[in-house]
Amino acid sequence: MSRLKDMYKNEIVDAMIKKFGYKNIMEVPKLDKIVINMGVGEAKENAKVLEAAVADLEKISGQKAVVTRAKNSIANFKLREGQAIGCKVTLRGEKMYEFLDRLVNLALPRVRDFRGVNPNAFDGRGNYALGIKEQIIFPEIEYDKIDKIRGMDIICVTTAKTDEEARELLTLFNMPFAK
Repeated sequence: MSRLKDMYKNEIVDAMIKKFGYKNIMEVPKLDKIVINMGVGEAKENAKVLEAAVADLEKISGQKAVVTRAKNSIANFKLREGQAIGCKVTLRGEKMYEFLDRLVNLALPRVRDFRGVNPNAFDGRGNYALGIKEQIIFPEIEYDKIDKIRGMDIICVTTAKTDEEARELLTLFNMPFAK
């Protein structure tokens, strides 16, 4: 069992009950899933670029990535419906906690000029979105073997009803919010 999951079961639940005054332990918000999405726009000209992005995402997440396709055609972007334009991974359970631990303790401190993540990137329903500009902050990616620096979106989906509850939950998971 991962360190963060143990921490959630022991300390985080108690702290959340104390702060928000939940009557039932099942009311306490928890992390539902983490979705990592990598949009690869240049994949429409070169299919090899998408393969490299999928390989990077699989190394980072430790799980098989799914290729995402365009929902509709956009002539200005030279995009056809059904064309492969990105990849994503949905992490749940043990892998989700393990990834969050690596993100908070290993990857984010390696970002250049890092002062914390944006505390206002909640969607109003208790979900948090985080954009990363380069995949090389993860220790699994070997700097010499990458063809291009790519960014990714990381979305933390929680069962929290409000942003305040979700912010407190992620703070207790040691997410470094900017002051």
